[in-house]
Amino acid sequence: MLLTQVAPGGPKAGPSGIPLPETRLSRGIDAAIVWIGETSSWIWTLLMLLIVYQVVQRYLFGLGSIKFEEAQWHLFAIGFMLGIPFTEVAERHVRIDVFAEHWPLRRRLWFESFGLLAFLIPFSVFVAWWAVPYMLHSWQLGEISSAPDGLPYRYVLKAFIVATFVLLAAAGVSRLSRVVAALRLPG
Repeated sequence: MLLTQVAPGGPKAGPSGIPLPETRLSRGIDAAIVWIGETSSWIWTLLMLLIVYQVVQRYLFGLGSIKFEEAQWHLFAIGFMLGIPFTEVAERHVRIDVFAEHWPLRRRLWFESFGLLAFLIPFSVFVAWWAVPYMLHSWQLGEISSAPDGLPYRYVLKAFIVATFVLLAAAGVSRLSRVVAALRLPG
């Protein structure tokens, strides 16, 4: 099924404390998600520059722009949403393993696979599935901001909901492939 690549000393444990070998599938998915996450991290720089620009315009020149205000919220939402799959791949999300942290490794692996199969992947697919009509409805309506001089193309922002949860489901599949590979290792 999946070929694993294990370092000579065995797989290294990430922040979760669970050592997982890489698989061909996980390398490809993780590389794509990390690239998207690292590339989208520039959104935060752009957001900060936009905020500084808005503050200068408002307090030095008495000018304001609804478009720039909305652009700030849109950039924040996009940056936040694209960071979610990245945190899953990089194991930088919050994990609460109160019971599992003291369990033997194999039991933790089974528990991890259960969590991925019962919660993360189905939830991500469910949200992505229901977000597609939400985005398409916005596109068909030509939805724009209700604010005067607000931003158009509201469906673009809603498309990031779909992208986020598709990527999160892919991150779950990647991690599941690594958990299955770890369960196949002797010991």
